[in-house]
Amino acid sequence: MLSLRYWPVRSRLCCKEGRDDLRASSSGFTLIEILIVAVILVIAAMTIIPLASSAASMQIRSAANMIAADLEYARSMAISRQKTYAVVFDESTESYRIEDANGIIEHPVKKGFTYKVNLSNDSRLSRVDIAAVDFGTTNEVKFDYLGSPYAGDGNPLNSGVITLQTGGTAITINVEPVTGFVSITD
Repeated sequence: MLSLRYWPVRSRLCCKEGRDDLRASSSGFTLIEILIVAVILVIAAMTIIPLASSAASMQIRSAANMIAADLEYARSMAISRQKTYAVVFDESTESYRIEDANGIIEHPVKKGFTYKVNLSNDSRLSRVDIAAVDFGTTNEVKFDYLGSPYAGDGNPLNSGVITLQTGGTAITINVEPVTGFVSITD
């Protein structure tokens, strides 16, 4: 009779003692095990590949939200402080800054730093390019004491557009004339 204890059965299997119908365990994998591993790998790949491909689209969306928030910040500062604030873009360095009449303002959160944002130096936004800036004939928009935007050359703003690009994706940030309303379109 076969013992219910584990070790005698194991010793019979290892030493080939005992009954002939007991076989030694196989060291290979069954077809079922291989299929289960393959299914798990396919599921993992299906979840990872979209995340990797959407990294650029997440960066461009984040950059657009950040620029829109900074435009709104400059506008609200102009209204609350009753003086002109400007947002100046530099396409060649992928950067922008917020200025008042005295120059670049201090960053409200990072004390001791100026309010200059460089997308290419920020690892979270490094894939994003400032493709185009159009505020009439200049690359800056100014907000007066009422929050109304005008072009950096002093002319009324007819339309203000900043275009961001990464790979095949582009997002446009619009600044509406008269009201200064900022919107983002894909």
